[in-house]
Order: sequence, then C-alpha cells, then structure tokens
Amino acid sequence: MNLTGFDWSIIIAFFILSLGIGLAVARRAGSSSSEFFLSGRNMPWWLLGVSMVATTFSADTPNLVTDIVRQNGVAGNWVWWAFLLTGMLTVFVYAKLWRRSGASTDLEFYEMRYSGKPAAFLRGFRAIYLGVIFNVLIMATVTLAMIKIASILLGLTPVQTVVIGGAITVTYSALGGLRGVIITDFFQFVIAMIGAIGAAVVAVQHPDVGNLSNLLTHENVTGSLSLLPDFSDSEMVISLLIIPLAVQWWSIWYPGAEPGGGGYVAQRMLSAKSEQHAIGATFLFNVAHYALRPWPWIIVALASMIVFPDLQSLKEAFPNVDDSIVGHDLAYPAMLSFLPQGLLGLVVASLIAAYMSTISTHLNWGASYLVNDFYKRFMNPTATESQQVNFGRLSTVGLMILASLFALALSDALGAFQILLQIGAGTGLLFILRWFWWRINAFSEITAMIVSFLIALYFQFGHENLGFTAISSQTQFLTGVGLTTLSWIIATYLTRATAMDKLFSFYKLVQPGGPGWQKVLDQASASGESLEPEGRKWDVPQGIIMMMLGSIGVYSALFATGSILYGETVQGLTLLLLTAACGGGIAKLWQSMSTN
Repeated sequence: MNLTGFDWSIIIAFFILSLGIGLAVARRAGSSSSEFFLSGRNMPWWLLGVSMVATTFSADTPNLVTDIVRQNGVAGNWVWWAFLLTGMLTVFVYAKLWRRSGASTDLEFYEMRYSGKPAAFLRGFRAIYLGVIFNVLIMATVTLAMIKIASILLGLTPVQTVVIGGAITVTYSALGGLRGVIITDFFQFVIAMIGAIGAAVVAVQHPDVGNLSNLLTHENVTGSLSLLPDFSDSEMVISLLIIPLAVQWWSIWYPGAEPGGGGYVAQRMLSAKSEQHAIGATFLFNVAHYALRPWPWIIVALASMIVFPDLQSLKEAFPNVDDSIVGHDLAYPAMLSFLPQGLLGLVVASLIAAYMSTISTHLNWGASYLVNDFYKRFMNPTATESQQVNFGRLSTVGLMILASLFALALSDALGAFQILLQIGAGTGLLFILRWFWWRINAFSEITAMIVSFLIALYFQFGHENLGFTAISSQTQFLTGVGLTTLSWIIATYLTRATAMDKLFSFYKLVQPGGPGWQKVLDQASASGESLEPEGRKWDVPQGIIMMMLGSIGVYSALFATGSILYGETVQGLTLLLLTAACGGGIAKLWQSMSTN
C-alpha cells in the first residue's frame, strides 16, 4: 500500500502522542512500585473501564472475529460472547472483594488466602507461568495479527514489524508504568473505534458489495447472518451455543474473562479509587466490550466473504505475503487495503493503537508479577522502591523480546485462541469458589493448574501422534473440564486444609460471607473471635440476580444493533426496551443493597 504524506502524518502524530504521555508521567510512575503498577490506587472508574476495553481491543481481535464469521457465521461469536456471563459475575460479586483485599497483584491473593509453603510456591510459580509463559503466548498472538496487518497495509516483513512496533510500545510502557498505559489507552480506544467504524463503512461500499442491503442478500453471506446457530444442525448448536453458555463461561480461565476476576482486570480493579469505582469500571468494560464493539468487525468480515470468498483468492490478491500466514483471519487486513487515502492512515493508526494498548497492558501486568510476586517475594525481600521499578522496567523489555520471537513461529490467531482455552479448561470453577468455600486450598489450585496444562499438551501434541483417532475440539474441551475439575476436587479433600488463623485473617479482610464459610465462623465464635460486623447481610444472591439482568441487557443491546442493521427495526427497538428494563432492575437492586 502507498500511504500519502497525510496518512503518515496521522500515524506519526499517534506515535508522538503515545511516547509523549509516557514521558509526561515517567517521573511519577518511577516514584514507587505502587505508582508503576497500580497508578497509586487512585484511578476513576471511567478511565479504568475504557482501559480494559482498549486492552481487549487488540490487533488480533478483528482478525479473530473475521476468522470466526468466515468459518462459522456470525453465530460463531458465541465462543467469546458467552464470556459476558463471567464478566458480569465479576462486576456484581467479585469486584468489591478484590478491592477490599488491598493486594498489589491478584497473585498476592494466594498468601492471603492459603497458608504455608504450598501457598508461597503457588504464588512464585504462577508469577513465572502466567507472567512469562502464558503472557508471552498472548502477546505473540497479538503481534502475529500486527505482522499480518503490516504485511498487507505497509509491506513490512515480520521482523520489521516486531522490531518497530515492539520498540515503540516497550518504550512508553517502561517509562510511564500503568498510569501511562491507562491514559494512552483512552486515546487509543477512541482512535481504534473511529478506525473500525470507518473500515466497516468503506467495506460495504466496495464495488463487489455495493451497499448494506446488497451485502445482506448476497448468496455468499445469507447463510452466515443468523445470531444463533442453525438448530437443525445439532452439532453446531452444541459446539457454538450450548457448550459456551452451559460450560465454557464458568470453567475456563482466559485473560480478560477470568471467572472470579484476575489478571489485568484485577489489576485495574486494585488500582481503582474505591469499591464503587472498581465495580463501575468492570461494568463499563463489559457493556462496551460486548455491546459496542463487535458489529463493525462483523460487517467487514461479511463483506470479505464476497470480495475474498476463499483462501485462494487471498493468495492471488496478495502474492507477496508468505503462504504460512495466509488464513481466514488475513481477510480483515485485506479488506483494509481498499481504504481511500487519508482514512487509510487513520485506520492503520487505529490498528497500531489496538496493538499497542494490548501489548502495553500485558507488559505492565506481566512485569508486576515478576516484581511483586517473584523478585521482591523470593529474590530480594528488602528491595527498595527504586530497585523494584528498575526491575519492572527490565522485565518489560525482556517480555517484549520473548513475545516478538514467539510471534514469528505462529501462523493463525484462532488456533492460538483455542490452545489458550484448552490450557485453562476446568480451572474456572475453582477460581469462582475459592472466595466462598473455606476448604479449597493451595493444593487444589496446584492440581488444577498441572492437570489442565498436561491435558492441553496431550490433545495438542500427543493424542493423534500416539495413533488414536482424532476427536472434536468440543470433546477435547469437555474432557479437559471434567478431568481437571474432578482432579482438583479430589485433591481438596485429600490434602490438609488451610490454617485457621489464615482463614480468620482472610475473612476479616475481604468479608466474602456465605454458607461455605460457616465452619470457619463457628470455630472463630467458639474461640471468642468475631470475623464480621453485626447485622451484615450476604448480598451475593442479589449480585447473581444483577449478573443475570446485566447479561440479558447487554445481549439485548448487542442483538438490537444487529437487528437494526439487518433492517428488523421493530425487533431492534423491542430489544432496546428490554435493555432499558434490565438497567432499571439493576438500579433498583443496587439501591436496595446500598441501604442494607
């Protein structure tokens, strides 16, 4: 693609803005580890919420959605839409618990909740496992998407892309810490949304498409428009709808959609001004993530099915692109090649923004684990604030280098997404229950982590190599969930419970409540110790009702947008009324809880 001087000026201005923000807050970010990794715990809900949305709006997200739509239709997106249930559970049940904990990272939770050497081991191991291995894999998939985008739009080689993109991102991330990341995320999200909408408008005006009406009636597209899978095809219904809604959302640990909260979502909640700001941030995130953003990507994906109906057409249109990275996800950047000059620069800047917002968050998040939960905890317990910040900055650079190298070995985003799902299969229920069932201990988590990882490795590299018949991805997933869940439950009962003094201190701090803590409360009472204020009511049941109302409301908004785009205006307006009714119900319940 030949970008004009105006296109390049937009891109360069964006880079200058990002680096300028990093430089502007560098001194404050470097003043302490709390500032570098938690922005001084003083961030407002709206800025945190937008930052979460910007982080999940990564360069690989539109590519992934395009891949899904081209292969499984719009209904295929239930594989990630189902995670809304997880997100709303975090909003109305777990956000306040995380904020009360006062932890620096979600891994610090382990030594608040569990006791002894197993808790310390779990914290240290997860710091490396999540902060380095898992984190690098995620950043590599995002970088892979940027490689494909840059190869189509900028004519860059994979090496050139990772060097240029990585150098700029790691510079402002290492300088500005989380505050710089969050402020930059705000501008990056605005640019990214403008670019996504602009790309959708141009896509439907392509000569092969004509307009939105022609798009929706084209023979290549009509079979892919339904928001629900074809119920006459039981296999599709089970894999695309039933499993995600019945099992996937609560059983999988996946970054950005962790059951019970965690990862960079927990980092944002821990950096909030208060419990209310933590709740507001996660609510805004889930509304924007699921109801606001998907349709521009879906429209581009549908248009690509007319312009590039198969992989061969993509290869013929872009002969200079390496065959190893040509997949259905390449169709999104391919559609962007038709953008007019001027808009092209804005859209390229928006995709770079999406890439940088995700990578910068993961760099800071991963570095926070390495500093707080490994370096300070095990290597240098007396580390000064300056030493912690310096180690964090070095870790940021190291993580970027590893992610860039690994990205060069990947080929498609959907395959990596499915590997991540399989690795986390079966661990989600544990992360939900550990707040509300006293008996779960460090060995429960260690068992879940090891078993889920081994099962994922077996299905990915060993099952067919050992001569067994290939099995479907949903069978692999359900097997992983079942075996992992059974394993950690057995381990819970076979191993020693967490020390009572540790459980006492955790309950006093977090106040989780519920029948799962009754034995601990009884023992505390018997020893003359009170763990919770008089008259305190357990509000989780109301939180679950609000979770369901929130989920219905957001899904209704998502489908209302689709209905209006499809020309079904009455249905769309009806769904918007349902969204409003759910919002009213949440407000009423929230007011009732606040007065109790």
